[in-house]
Amino acid sequence: MEPSVLVASHLSALFPTSHPIPVYSSQKDIPNLPRRTDPSHPPEHASFSSLFHSPLTGTILLRVTNGGFVLELLSLSSDIPPLRFDFPAPILPSPSIMMWESEELHVLLATRFGSLYRIVIPVREGAPLWSPLQNRRWYREHVLQARWVEGLVQVQGTHCVLISLPGGSLLRLEADALGSDTQDDVWRETRCDAKSFLHSIASLLPALHSAPPGGSDIISISTHPQPTDIGNVWTLSRDRHLRMWTARGGCVAEYALPSTAPGRSVAARNASPSPVNPSVLLPPEPQKLISVFTPSHSDDPHVLAFVPTEGSLSSGGFFQLFVVNGDALKPLTVLEASETSVHCHLQDFTVLDDTLYTLWDKQGQSMVEVRGLAWDASEEQTTGGWSSATYAQEAELTPAYLDELLLSPGSTADKFFEAIMRPGMFSPVTLQTAITQYTDACRSLPGTPPPPLLVSYATVGEQIASVVGCTVQRTKDPKTGAPLDENYWNALKRDWEGFIARCREIERNGRWPLAIGRGNPDDGVLVIERERIASLAGEDLPLRLHRQLSSPITMDNQFALLEVLWTMRTKLGPRLMLSLESRLNEVVHQEIAFSYADIIQDQVRVSGFREQVDEGLESWIVGRLQGIGRIQEAARFVLDIIGGFDKEVKREEEDTELLSRPISPEWLKALTASYASTSVHARYDIALALVTLLFFLADDLHEWDQGLLAEIFVVFRGIAMLRYVARQPTGDNATPTAQTQAQAQAVPGAPGGDDDVVAKLRNMHVSASRGAKFQPTYSLVHRLVNMYGHSTGLPVSAHRFLDATGLLQSLSPAHATRLEVLFCERLRALGYREVAREVLAWLPRTPGVTYVLGRLWLDEGRYDDAASAMETLAGSFGPHSALSVDDQEALAVVLPGEKPFPAQFDFYLHVADLFKAALSTYHEVFFTQLALSVAPPGINTVSLWQGVIKGLTDLGQYEDAYTAMVSAPYERLKRECTSQLLYRMCEENAVDRLMALNFAGLADEVEDALAFKARNADPRIRPFYSRILYTWYVSRGDYRNAALTMYQRARKLAALMGDPATFVELAELQLEAYLVAMNSLSLVDPKNQWITLPVMAETGHEPRKRRRLSKHIPESKYALGRRDAEMVELKDMQYEYALLSARVELARRDPTLLSAGELALPPPSIVLRQAQSNRFNTAMSTARSLDVDMSDLFGYLTGRCLRLSRHPDAVMSEDTSDWLLTDKVSSWPGTPAEKGWRYLRQSLERHDGPQTDYRYTKVALETIMAFDRTSPPPPWLIHTLEEHHPEYLIRTCLRFEVLESALDHTLSMMRRSDARLTDEVSKTASATWLPYTLIDQVLVAAESQPDLSPRGRSLLGDLRTEIASRMKRVQKFSPAAA
Repeated sequence: MEPSVLVASHLSALFPTSHPIPVYSSQKDIPNLPRRTDPSHPPEHASFSSLFHSPLTGTILLRVTNGGFVLELLSLSSDIPPLRFDFPAPILPSPSIMMWESEELHVLLATRFGSLYRIVIPVREGAPLWSPLQNRRWYREHVLQARWVEGLVQVQGTHCVLISLPGGSLLRLEADALGSDTQDDVWRETRCDAKSFLHSIASLLPALHSAPPGGSDIISISTHPQPTDIGNVWTLSRDRHLRMWTARGGCVAEYALPSTAPGRSVAARNASPSPVNPSVLLPPEPQKLISVFTPSHSDDPHVLAFVPTEGSLSSGGFFQLFVVNGDALKPLTVLEASETSVHCHLQDFTVLDDTLYTLWDKQGQSMVEVRGLAWDASEEQTTGGWSSATYAQEAELTPAYLDELLLSPGSTADKFFEAIMRPGMFSPVTLQTAITQYTDACRSLPGTPPPPLLVSYATVGEQIASVVGCTVQRTKDPKTGAPLDENYWNALKRDWEGFIARCREIERNGRWPLAIGRGNPDDGVLVIERERIASLAGEDLPLRLHRQLSSPITMDNQFALLEVLWTMRTKLGPRLMLSLESRLNEVVHQEIAFSYADIIQDQVRVSGFREQVDEGLESWIVGRLQGIGRIQEAARFVLDIIGGFDKEVKREEEDTELLSRPISPEWLKALTASYASTSVHARYDIALALVTLLFFLADDLHEWDQGLLAEIFVVFRGIAMLRYVARQPTGDNATPTAQTQAQAQAVPGAPGGDDDVVAKLRNMHVSASRGAKFQPTYSLVHRLVNMYGHSTGLPVSAHRFLDATGLLQSLSPAHATRLEVLFCERLRALGYREVAREVLAWLPRTPGVTYVLGRLWLDEGRYDDAASAMETLAGSFGPHSALSVDDQEALAVVLPGEKPFPAQFDFYLHVADLFKAALSTYHEVFFTQLALSVAPPGINTVSLWQGVIKGLTDLGQYEDAYTAMVSAPYERLKRECTSQLLYRMCEENAVDRLMALNFAGLADEVEDALAFKARNADPRIRPFYSRILYTWYVSRGDYRNAALTMYQRARKLAALMGDPATFVELAELQLEAYLVAMNSLSLVDPKNQWITLPVMAETGHEPRKRRRLSKHIPESKYALGRRDAEMVELKDMQYEYALLSARVELARRDPTLLSAGELALPPPSIVLRQAQSNRFNTAMSTARSLDVDMSDLFGYLTGRCLRLSRHPDAVMSEDTSDWLLTDKVSSWPGTPAEKGWRYLRQSLERHDGPQTDYRYTKVALETIMAFDRTSPPPPWLIHTLEEHHPEYLIRTCLRFEVLESALDHTLSMMRRSDARLTDEVSKTASATWLPYTLIDQVLVAAESQPDLSPRGRSLLGDLRTEIASRMKRVQKFSPAAA
């Protein structure tokens, strides 16, 4: 058979962890058994595994984990979550899966406490095989009569189960009726004994019956695989007796197997240092020692039994083949195991297609041996010998290997962490278990635990990097105080080595082999380990040569150069090889400016390579190379081995085959990735040895073909890139809940402690193993296999992947091929930027590499570097491009549509879109501008101009945005972008910069845009568009529109005055708007100091009567929808300003007005309230501004003066005389009363007069008379009224019955009239006129007053005398008048 190799993948990295379904028992007295707590055996490690396959269900992997308590089903044909069941007692070996009538999948198993369970899974074509979240009854239970079972379980079918009993008996259970979702199965139990009649007689004779105790105990049991109608059962006991059982006859045949292989010579048996004693029993543990099958050439079942001979030095045992003839066992042949099985333990074996596959435990590692079966002695030579397959050699993290890692520069922790995180090195279960144990051990140390031990981490990798080594502290020399760095680094190294040793121990236990079998025939033979699944695959040439070179096997002459290379590599030692490897990497990373022969000679000189090589080794190598002869041809042959693939890899698949290929499950892709990585490491070791040979031949390299040297280095570059990628993990998704739980125990009150859910899980017997919930964690190669596509079969699928990468196809290191560039681009697309950057560093800066590097920098946020790289690529497009065909193909493969851009214009647009997606506006604008600069004529570039304008606006480069806007050749675009630019500048408070722009030809758009916002935006919120529009108008000398804008702002603010809490704030803004509007309007020609605005709906608190223009003009003369206009003059604004100012002042002095809702008091009320608060100056000023009558004000002021005259002390003590404490009034001489009357007199002089008909003076008089008519009014007041209104003065005295004053004022009036009569030049009727009726009333009132004072009577006489004299003079004027 052709050489084979094992490749494996960890199950915990492929399948997510699901919550188990609890399984309960009807038995009430089952004790709560403790789980196994072996630190090196995590609960996730399986103790039993088997494979099941059917066309309807695909391949299913059955595993028993958690110390035998949990049954797990994994589908290897579909990506569905695992199905797990948690049993109350340990599961006996061996549970089995059966198909029942193509409708249901049955899992039958028995537990140690005598319960037989049947798990039923309905199967429907096209539907998922199962769903762990289904709410249904999954299982049925039957309690055995024995209640306690310690034996093997063999499921013969859905209706028959056999259980071995002590003493070699069998318990046969047959189902009389299958249960349902509500009922359990009905089973019939039958006990079968192996003792026949002759055996009973022989047992009576002690000499004939000397079998040791326990020899008849069954350790292996087997039946014919399903589907079959063969109901026989075969067992093998510890005394090597093979028995055949039937359902009715019990044990019908028995054959005693020899302890050594038949046919071996006596000398061979005696040569064994520990010959096998036939009386020594086989170990009592259950083993797979029997296999039943039907060969292809016969219909009779055959039984293959294995007898281990672990003490032998020739083999690990032998197989004996039997054929079943009726009820008899007929031996056919004996097959002895190979010599490589010495000291190995057979774990499992099976016969597939007449070929025997055996699985051996070789010091904790899986080993598979295969050979064809011989049906008789004559065929033993024709079937061939044993073919052995193991895992390819891989680096183990031994202390020696860890020391080699430290030879290269770098951090100790980083190197060790990188080593343990390599794909395939340790499983997620291993890492989680190890870090949990390490953390627990650190917490158990005395003292306060370091902070990293108390933190919860998102991933296991992060936890390892933070926790391992955290207890190592840097110490100082107690004498000198110098830091003991060497001690610290040694302690840190030991700590890491201890953690790695813990990982190795757990991983070694996880790689323990369990079973071998085959599911889907296309998947080949599979090996199941405790924590891994492996495949038996063909060994490619690099792997085979690597294995042979690592062993003392003699190779063919064609591989003589390889033997020399390997010997040289081994003799040089790890330190020198690491140094050479580092220098080779530097050479390959550099741009090649000299020949490789010169470069290698320079490296040999600089590194001192000659001085470090032993002379004997050099002489031996030179001699061997001379013996080989044509070294260059041999080197080409080695290159073909490194970069070569199987012939069938190159076969082109047809489209129909690609379409019909089923989707491969992830575990197959993981095996492909594992095979590819293993092959890459083998090829890299050979390539490194070949390049090292060039250092020996440095002086002769000028004679070599330079193309061959370039090919050697380009192949080394490609395989080094693949090796670097193969070592990269993709991160883990484990959730370290155990860490959180430990933290909760260490820190009281911390989250993550025990709760009800944890208590339930503990009752379900899984609390001890709830360490981490694992999610699939694929390696980077695995993800690349997904991207490149997966084909069935190994090594074909792995070789196709490696070939598809193209890294081993390049011929010159000065070029990057199409596939190499595509490989880097796919790394970038997957999101592994660090890996992509490192891989790109190996390649020359061709246009394709530069493009991918630019995209990578763009992803990393290095926008300037990305822009620089992209800008340099512009010359690669267009009709004048100077790229070679290869560079064009390499660049096109990573471009959209996999084709180059026809012109620089299209490339610039593409790059602009990339920066737009990355939210880098600056570079988006930059490349859009470059696109505009090379835009072909006739193309529509509206969207590009719009993008540039918007981008510059977003960047705050408003001047550049304005320049781009006015430069755009589209008028409509200019007008559309004007408002956007305006609004953005206003929002960013760039009004000064806005006003510096002239917007030539766009002023109307600017005004319309700002006016729209001023009308509709909230005037309280920035930006204040009305102020901005006002500034715009003022800067252009349009004061009328400036005043209109601010007046409209005041109107909008007035409409918002509904909340008393904001009245003062809004009023101040409104006052400011009024004031600015008045100032602007005052700059207009006085004849035209007015503005017009549309008539709005009347409100209930209009400050004045609106003045409207005529409504009677026919609307037909104007545009449709024309509104009525309202004219507002400067005085109207002043009126509104004064009114609002007065209201604000009142609100500030008396905030209760706001809460009372009196925000819009009428002007008279405002004046009155001001007067009542003794602010007479303000009240008078307000009244003058608002044209309010001040009668009440002066009446109130007169009353205050009267009170001051009567009770000055009381008034001054009431704190209401602040109007007398002003600077002007307080400077007056006299008493407070005198000051008050003087203030009243000056106020009347200022605000009263002919224009008011002296009504305020009259009010003052009436107030005084009403207060006390006996008190004489102030003389100045009387004088004023006598001068201007004597009649009113007389009537007022009559009304208040002050007759003396009335007589006195009448007499005074007549005398003044007489004086005027004398002075008048023209004697007219008006000159002689007097209110005689009023005089008559005074006379009548005086005469009717009985108690008139003497003075009054005297005045009455004088009045009559004056009247008589008056009448005489008037009569004299009468003729002259006539």
